Amino acid sequence: MHPTHPPLLSLLSAYWAWIIGGREVKPHSRPYMAYVRIETGLKSHSCGGFLIRPDAVLTAAHSLSQHHIPPTIRAPVANAAGTSACEVSGWGRTSITGRRSDVMMEVKLMVQREAECQRQFRGYQQQSMICVGDDDGRKGSYRGDSGGPLVCNKKAHGIVSHGCERYICPAVFTRISYFEHWIREQLRRFALQELPGSPSSG
Repeated sequence: MHPTHPPLLSLLSAYWAWIIGGREVKPHSRPYMAYVRIETGLKSHSCGGFLIRPDAVLTAAHSLSQHHIPPTIRAPVANAAGTSACEVSGWGRTSITGRRSDVMMEVKLMVQREAECQRQFRGYQQQSMICVGDDDGRKGSYRGDSGGPLVCNKKAHGIVSHGCERYICPAVFTRISYFEHWIREQLRRFALQELPGSPSSG
């Protein structure tokens, strides 16, 4: 599936993101995760994604341009701010100079104040983005995990997007609720079953 997509999202049938300071995921504990591999000629690129239906994967748009969430993980909600620790998982690098992981890794992170990302990234938009990081600056996501979900209180709130290139800092995640209308439109366009009902987006 290759619908027209907004610049931050893509729905399909990374450029960025490591899991740093995390741990190996317990086998079969995240059945909604998807490993996305794109091959163009002799080149290949991989990133993360996650099932929003049995037949639809949500990922970051740049994962494509570069060469069924289960009942416990409901559809997007309005805002992750004020929640307890969120979780990010994927197969990206486990250190800034390391290699991609052969096993899925996970890390607990916190939603940060918007000002933290506004200082780091020009063009940061609170309406469509979420600022996420580790209060101690020792953990984060980076290369290889783009497109994976930010799960808070068993709900997908964000999608791994981008962050600092050579050091750990708060990262930018796409805010799913901002694009919920677009997601539903694409599912209808491709005659797929809609997302389960979710609270009104703010």
